[in-house]
Amino acid sequence: MNDQRFLGEFELMVLLAIIRLDNATYGVPLARELSEVRDRNVSLGSVYAALDRLEIKGFVKSTLGESTPERGGRAKRYFSVTAGGIRALQETRHVLSRLWKALPPIKGGIA
Repeated sequence: MNDQRFLGEFELMVLLAIIRLDNATYGVPLARELSEVRDRNVSLGSVYAALDRLEIKGFVKSTLGESTPERGGRAKRYFSVTAGGIRALQETRHVLSRLWKALPPIKGGIA
């Protein structure tokens, strides 16, 4: 069963990074932010794949900015989190918090 209300790990990180970057950003700064926070390289392709999934789910919306000479006249595609995305974040946080609180003490890497 694929419940569209819940977020995958990477989708969750992408939504949170969009909000961290003032809720109107594009792929390159998102990939850079995620790479820094995760302390490992995040490919631009994986960011755009996640953004496409999130847009299909209605959790982000995109708008085109002005075309720029440094991009060969192409416009940047800016993303922001929708109200549905905020609800999905809150619901995911709630479920994860409940799961963490219900865990027994973790010893030696085994619960």
